[in-house]
Amino acid sequence: MIILFDGVCNLCSHTVTFIIKRDPNSLFSFTSIQGKTGEKLIKDYHIPNVDSVILIKNGKYYIHSDAVLEICLHLGKAWRFFYILKIIPKFIRDPLYEFVARNRYKWFGKQESCMLPTEELKKRFL
Repeated sequence: MIILFDGVCNLCSHTVTFIIKRDPNSLFSFTSIQGKTGEKLIKDYHIPNVDSVILIKNGKYYIHSDAVLEICLHLGKAWRFFYILKIIPKFIRDPLYEFVARNRYKWFGKQESCMLPTEELKKRFL
C-alpha cells in the first residue's frame, strides 16, 4: 500500500511519522505528492486534483476521508475501530476532512521543502 502525502504540510508529515510508528510490519510505503514518483502515480491512476492524503491499495485509490479510514483499518489495535466511521455517508465525512485539509497550513504550518526521512526509514519512501 502506498500513501501519497503533501510533503510540505506539517500536519501531513507528522501523520506519516504517526503511521510509521504504528505500522511495525511496514505495510505502507510513502511518497510525496510533489515528487516525481507521486506525480507519476497520480497520472497512472488518473487521480483527481487532490493535494492532501491519497492511499493506493490493491490497484485502487482512496481519497479524502476514505483514505484516512482505510489507513486506520491497517494500523491495528484501537485504530481499526475508527473504520466503523465508514457507515457515516461520504457526503457527511468528506466536508469535515476537506475543512481540515483547507486549513492545514494555517493551523499547522508549512515547510519550504518535503520532509527528509532518516537513513533507517528511507526504504519506506518511494
